[in-house]
Amino acid sequence: MPNLRREAQILGVRTPSSLSRIFRLGKNDLVPAREKGMRILVVDDHPASSEGLRDELIEWGHEARSATSVADAVGEIGEWRPEAVVCDLIIPPGPGGLELLAHVRAIDPWIGFIMLTGHGSIDTAVQAIREGAFDFLTKPVDLERLRLLIQRVAERNEMRSEVGRLRRKLAGIEEPEAFIARGPAMRHLYELMEKVAPSNASIFITGESGVGKDFVAQTLHELSGRASAPFVAVSCPAIPETLLESELFGHERGAFTGALTERAGLFEHAAGGTLFLDEITEMAPSLQAKLLRVLETRRFRRVGGHGEKLADLRVCAATNRDPDRAVREGRLREDLYYRLNVFHLHVPPLRERHEDIAPLAARFIAVYAEQNGKPVEGLANDTLAALEAYPWPGNVRELRNAIERAVVLTRGSVIEVADLPQRIVRPALPLPRGRTESVEPLDEVERRAILGALERFANNKTHTARALGISLKTLHNKLKRYTRREAS
Repeated sequence: MPNLRREAQILGVRTPSSLSRIFRLGKNDLVPAREKGMRILVVDDHPASSEGLRDELIEWGHEARSATSVADAVGEIGEWRPEAVVCDLIIPPGPGGLELLAHVRAIDPWIGFIMLTGHGSIDTAVQAIREGAFDFLTKPVDLERLRLLIQRVAERNEMRSEVGRLRRKLAGIEEPEAFIARGPAMRHLYELMEKVAPSNASIFITGESGVGKDFVAQTLHELSGRASAPFVAVSCPAIPETLLESELFGHERGAFTGALTERAGLFEHAAGGTLFLDEITEMAPSLQAKLLRVLETRRFRRVGGHGEKLADLRVCAATNRDPDRAVREGRLREDLYYRLNVFHLHVPPLRERHEDIAPLAARFIAVYAEQNGKPVEGLANDTLAALEAYPWPGNVRELRNAIERAVVLTRGSVIEVADLPQRIVRPALPLPRGRTESVEPLDEVERRAILGALERFANNKTHTARALGISLKTLHNKLKRYTRREAS
């Protein structure tokens, strides 16, 4: 087995044990688990360090090269076009890491630039982040942290590719959301949808406002044998109670004041396809009784008419209320609920499926960039972190609106944290505890807000300071003050 301590010194990792955790012993040497490869350039004026990290990256499954000067690195970047650069901050003599960063940003801002720095140069590393570096690592290099950063660069690049593909595919489409099912909750929902879509049975969809219940209904329609026929959606509370019956079933001429001609209703417009009744619990009980009869007999009658028409369609209904409670409160007829609830699909809120935030954001960026003629291609690293930390009370609808706003505001190809609404970036100040008439000291409110933001950004002080709108130095000073207070 190779000398792990010597290997650790060459690579600049903290301990031999951190090296042994990454490798597994093969017949002749140490072989790491392989992963999706990227082109990565390592720049360090010490050949042992640059070549050691290069070999490490190759063992991880990447295609890697090394350079010992900025001039050599510029040549490699122009010829090879790496997807990521791992660069030492200080590269004597001549230009250093910051100069190479500026060169890389001018060529391609999407190259993931990871700066390596000593503990005494943290302020300069923070400056590198502000000038477009993806992140920085202190020396000696923590290989596990480096591996995680490279994985995040790969994920960001994948999002950029997805945005480009979607912009080409979805140009000009007003409602672009394809079904996003990256996380287990949505994958489970989609599997159920695939099973029930081919049937003609009624579907009852529940979920909070903004989760996309209407899109689930439309996806069910497109997966069914009725996809070539119309999909018709109606929001029950959006139409006055006196007009909803006529809107659904149609009316004959003279059926009521103002009915100057006969008119087909939505049941006829959706013939052969799917009728989606959104917020069914807001429908008047008397009309719910008539809807129940249609579902049972598959026949309906226009308002003021005598002859019956065949209701050859599938009905999907949805509500953002608890259906059992709606039945108890008399908002939903129990017999209608059982008739609609042949299959029950629940759409989880966005806060329970953070895995879907990045692909949803990519899809919305693609569409709104196209609509607004903006060259936006993705999210900055801390922007995605802020989106994933936010609880999204408005669900997918709120995310869509936030991305549309950010696309309009941003001046570059990347959405920055400053482009997001303040409610997303700044953690909400906690309410005072205890009696409602008590007043909590402002310093304590600030302390808990800062500690809450640190927890939200996984103790990343750079991202926390940026989100709070204070300098990194101010954040460190406040944290030191809190530590001294607890110690006293």
